[in-house]
Amino acid sequence: MRLVVDLNRCQGYAQCAFLAPDVFAMHGDEGLLYDPEAEDAQRARVAQAVAACPVQAILVDELDLAAAPGAGEASHA
Repeated sequence: MRLVVDLNRCQGYAQCAFLAPDVFAMHGDEGLLYDPEAEDAQRARVAQAVAACPVQAILVDELDLAAAPGAGEASHA
């Protein structure tokens, strides 16, 4: 899974680091470190981090999202 964080947009709220600590980490008060090639096992946590980012600074390669198991399927819950 490929990630890109717009570091100009990121404001250091650290929601991503709380939700996906194996992928995102804060360095100091406002510096964000992240793994641009996160493991597929982290997909659910990364999706939560993307949704929680208040400034929508995290982008996931759309081709990766389309290839995700269950992508595009309706929920039958």
